[in-house]
Amino acid sequence: MPVVGFLHSASAAPNKLRVSGFLDGLKTTGRAVGQNVAIEYRWADGEFNRLPRLAEELVRYPVAVLVAGAPPTAVAASSATRTIPVVFVIGGDPVKLGLVPSFSRPGANITGVAVLTVSLVTKRLELIRTLAPNADTIGFIVNPSNPTAEDQLHAMGTATQSAGQRLEIMRVSNQADIEALSDKIAGIRPKALIVGADSFLISQREKLVALAAQHALPAVYETRESVVVGGLASYGADFNDGFRQAGIYVGRILNGERPADLPVVQPTKFELVLNLKTAKALGLVIPPTVLAVADEVIE
Repeated sequence: MPVVGFLHSASAAPNKLRVSGFLDGLKTTGRAVGQNVAIEYRWADGEFNRLPRLAEELVRYPVAVLVAGAPPTAVAASSATRTIPVVFVIGGDPVKLGLVPSFSRPGANITGVAVLTVSLVTKRLELIRTLAPNADTIGFIVNPSNPTAEDQLHAMGTATQSAGQRLEIMRVSNQADIEALSDKIAGIRPKALIVGADSFLISQREKLVALAAQHALPAVYETRESVVVGGLASYGADFNDGFRQAGIYVGRILNGERPADLPVVQPTKFELVLNLKTAKALGLVIPPTVLAVADEVIE
């Protein structure tokens, strides 16, 4: 029975739906866990420095295919093996990260699903301008350990400058940074928050949402899950569906296809989710034009 290695930079509990999507994708190719495929999971729990060791551990196992969730994980997996097929699900440009030479012809042993998150960061800025038009100071929470961090910072800096807004950067890469974040927000006193694209920040969504509520700040997040637990709004790709697509690719590789022949997939499904209860608590009125295009409104 072939073994698939599933490596992720975050922790297991916040990623249950992503794992479920991945397994659903596998099933569409005729692969069922316990019957004709096994899964070995490794979670870095937000400690990105553990990823190279965990990737090497799965390579030595050995696994037949290695799944890598999030950019730092994909980089670690790519460095760990040049022969075992790797299927990534990342928010970032795999060409710029050096994972593949092109989307259409990934070549070698690696392919996957890629969301170009840098452009989505500026989309969240546009959304916060609509929801909180008087927010002249934007607090941007970013994980500097993420390989896409600099691109996100550059995009945000350019967009806020052109709009005459001030950008305040808050770098968060571990639990200690999360604990210190409230004092940073109090010192900076932003008028709104945007949470950058990053798996660790997604896993800390409940704490980040609580901080936004504590400081009475409108905030926009990457994924729907943050809005479900009380965040104001999210805009981003459906990563659960991205992992489903990764499951399909893994099944196709196990069934004989080569990663080099499978082009990198770019999701076309993006979702805007709003929380009306949170908007009311913040004293915000969401424009009807925004409500009309929302994919989900939580009341």
